[in-house]
Amino acid sequence: MKALVLSGGAGTRLRPITHTSAKQLVPVANKAVLFYGLESIAEAGITDVGMIVGDTAAEIEEAVGDGSQFGLKVTYIPQERPLGLAHAVLIARDYLGDDDFVMYLGDNFIVGGITDLVDEFRGNRPDAQILLTRVADPRAFGVAELDHSGQVIGLEEKPDRPKSDLALVGVYLFTPLIHEAVRAIEPSWRGELEITHAIQHLIDSRADVRSTVITGYWKDTGNVGDMLEVNRMVLEGVDRRIDGDVDTTSETIGRVVVEEGARIVNSRIVGPAVIGSGTVISNSYVGPFTSIAENCRITDSEVEFSIVLRDSSIQGVGRIEASLIGRHVEVTPAPSVPSAHRFVLGDHSKVQITS
Repeated sequence: MKALVLSGGAGTRLRPITHTSAKQLVPVANKAVLFYGLESIAEAGITDVGMIVGDTAAEIEEAVGDGSQFGLKVTYIPQERPLGLAHAVLIARDYLGDDDFVMYLGDNFIVGGITDLVDEFRGNRPDAQILLTRVADPRAFGVAELDHSGQVIGLEEKPDRPKSDLALVGVYLFTPLIHEAVRAIEPSWRGELEITHAIQHLIDSRADVRSTVITGYWKDTGNVGDMLEVNRMVLEGVDRRIDGDVDTTSETIGRVVVEEGARIVNSRIVGPAVIGSGTVISNSYVGPFTSIAENCRITDSEVEFSIVLRDSSIQGVGRIEASLIGRHVEVTPAPSVPSAHRFVLGDHSKVQITS
């Protein structure tokens, strides 16, 4: 069994971060989202991975390499431009051959991995197996319709009027029968070959398409809010570890990770939080659910529920929260400017102002 990992999207919802960085490499708890997926694939006993790459191919290849750091063998498959998930399957045909495979969206995050799902697929070997989860607004996802017995009877891509609240999670398992389906469909109104259409083709052809509804944690890390939420969830599971230097005037409370080479000076760190190697926190407060990457400088500032990427500095800022700060960023106070109040007040007025 092989894996097909999709890492070619433009990441428009994470701009401006993704103007200069692949969305799959934005870190949560100081590790790229993509790496969690690759680790899950390796834990499921799959070693051969085809990785779909686009405009950010060079950055993805530099980060992942040949895959050996994850116990994988990675082959890169270039995609000229994002033309749909089914298009990714289409261009990977030669690589996949006649093997079963799991397709994993590189910007998705699933707690608990995919080992049980892969084992279930290997044991039953349906023609396709999809992962579903209930969402508040299914209009933003591919949506599945099940009959009274739980059988998949229909799929729609981002419908205006969803027939259920069951969204497709970014993990799919297929036998080689899917290759016939992706060749049979036409581009959607979006100009893309939709995987939902290909799976619907299998359903219409009476193929064995099964679903698993998960109740655990899943996120499509496509926007800042989701990134911060995944970061929060991952940090909930970290164990306290202080490998860097924390001076006697500083305090670390709870599940705090201070990587080797990091320094905490006259500061307070309240976990869960991760401080990357080479980072210096001085005269500052770092609050819960914060990840600060390597080689950052936080001085005379407060940061909470945020992600700060490598080589950035925050100096003299009263408080930052719920923020995603990119690489090589400088955050400083704005220059003070004179302030004044201007009035035209009638007779007998009473005015209260804050000076």
